[in-house]
Amino acid sequence: MAARAAGLGPDMTTVGLIGSGHIGGTVARLAVAAGYDVVLSNSRGPDTLKELVDELGPRARAATPAEAAQAGDIVLVSVPLRAYRSVPVEPLAGKLVMDTNNYYPQRDGQIPELDDESTTVSELLQRHLPTSHVVKVFNNIYFKHLLGLARPAGSPDRSVLAIAGDDADAKAAATRFLDAIGYDALDAGPLAEGWRYQRDTAAYAGLYFGSGEDGKPVDAQTLRAALAQARRYRDR
Repeated sequence: MAARAAGLGPDMTTVGLIGSGHIGGTVARLAVAAGYDVVLSNSRGPDTLKELVDELGPRARAATPAEAAQAGDIVLVSVPLRAYRSVPVEPLAGKLVMDTNNYYPQRDGQIPELDDESTTVSELLQRHLPTSHVVKVFNNIYFKHLLGLARPAGSPDRSVLAIAGDDADAKAAATRFLDAIGYDALDAGPLAEGWRYQRDTAAYAGLYFGSGEDGKPVDAQTLRAALAQARRYRDR
């Protein structure tokens, strides 16, 4: 237990990204701005990330998914759900893994456990990564809003993002990371409660849409109310 707590402590300085698209690339930008090193990866190879690495500067480098998983103190998984089994397992043992995913059957194919709501997206990833500590976050905000709404701690218009996870230390580490990149965190409970901000719920991306491209700030009271309004797909 002590080793796990140390691994999830405040001295985590490198973020590994498995998937560097809209959300992954945005988290990388925010992380670099906050002083983290980032190791980017995707399914197409490090050479395809040269432009993003050049933009991010000396704190960024490109690698394979296995290398990014190994290098990261914190790892973001932001791949299409259909590819979640390709996420490397052994390099992520004991680590905080932030899961951004949503289930889109038209993209991912039908997944019976999600269709009958007997489990959730992030629980699938946790099952695939049994020795990691998965926290669901970033799945319910548009990438442009994620970039535009970041604010320093104490700002009156700072936004809050929901997190869910089964490990208290991992959620504390995710909260510290969110704080560093410009967000407060609202604990939505265990991974099983992650459905409350999945696709098409009241707490999904539309909550952050405003009249401007940067989005609309969302405070804890607003997000908490939206989570409480959530209804299972079968109950709609």
